[in-house]
Amino acid sequence: MQTYLVGGAVRDFLLNLPVKDKDWVIVGGNPEQLIEMGYQQVGADFPVFLHPNTKEEYALARTERKSGHGYTGFDVVFDDTVSLEDDLLRRDLTINAIAMDENGKLIDPFQGQRDIADRKLRHVSDAFREDPLRVLRIARFSARFCHLGFTIADETEQLLREMVNSGELEHLVAERVWSETSRALSSPSPSEYFRVLKRIGALNIIFPELDALFGVPQPFRWHPEIDTGIHTLKALDIARQLTDDVDVLMATLCHDLGKGLTPEDILPSHHGHEGAGADLIKRIAKKHKWPVKTATLCEHVARFHTHCHNIFALKASSVVKLLNNLNGFRQPERIAQFAIACQADAQGRSGLERTPYPQAAFLARCLEQCQGVSAQAFVEQGFEGKAIGDAMHQQRVGLIKQLQKSAH
Repeated sequence: MQTYLVGGAVRDFLLNLPVKDKDWVIVGGNPEQLIEMGYQQVGADFPVFLHPNTKEEYALARTERKSGHGYTGFDVVFDDTVSLEDDLLRRDLTINAIAMDENGKLIDPFQGQRDIADRKLRHVSDAFREDPLRVLRIARFSARFCHLGFTIADETEQLLREMVNSGELEHLVAERVWSETSRALSSPSPSEYFRVLKRIGALNIIFPELDALFGVPQPFRWHPEIDTGIHTLKALDIARQLTDDVDVLMATLCHDLGKGLTPEDILPSHHGHEGAGADLIKRIAKKHKWPVKTATLCEHVARFHTHCHNIFALKASSVVKLLNNLNGFRQPERIAQFAIACQADAQGRSGLERTPYPQAAFLARCLEQCQGVSAQAFVEQGFEGKAIGDAMHQQRVGLIKQLQKSAH
């Protein structure tokens, strides 16, 4: 048996990036041998083994042949006749198809080192087209590495378009789409993921509600960039500068989805887009199986982001109601998440990227003041039932009024 370090670990080593997870491939071995050596087998589709000491993943060299639709429609062959080059040939990109032996020697049959030097994302072979999930993976790698100067090779981008046109993306399951998208969101340049999907015609399949925003105008007075899709991606990149919280990033991406539903006869105005977007998110999240906490924050940001923008003009009772609607008294961390998404929306406009957003700090102070209101104090005064909640509300309103006065 021979063991090689493969995939992202080798790529990131050559890019002088931190190596987080190490994947290994074993050539000339079989499951029985590894189990005897104390490896733990995991994975149902093909044998992957955890090293008895390091717990790193070791996979037997394998080949794959397309046998159905989607990313699961493959026949997998793994035995001691499969060579290292056979295994590397089935990988997606040349930069991910480099192996390193136990002495540090690189095995690079598909010129991955050249493409690292040239900053190119290039598919290894025509077998790339057999897995539609790779369309999303390439878009995600673009988001991850475009700040280093990586671009998609022309022939690979053409292949991506052909895969989109073939209809194979229709067979992707919701969980895998969410997995790739959520990882792309926390990349250094998350907007690039959606730009690539838009450019190759895949965004209309993967996220048609987002695709619908491109070309939709907004009032120049508030949005110098005019196009809602452009604004959305600018806001997303601003949010990424502020946080790597996937829930916040997704909420920022979805905050204006309601503008894609605006009747043409009232454009560029978007009256009522907040509620329309929040209701749309409920349907999307259910269909695409988004995590519940992600969907909830997305819905809240869509429905209430303009409340945050206008918080200095709101009545004190409306501010308390907003904190309640956001479930801020039970989940105070939600207020911070909400505020970041609102700030990204405000700053995700051409020429306004560095405009201060004092609303975020003020909202945090409002929550802090209101959190000091205790039900116990009113119980001790003899209040019961609904009267306790009413009294707490009134005390909170009074505290917010004091904050508003000091803010002016």
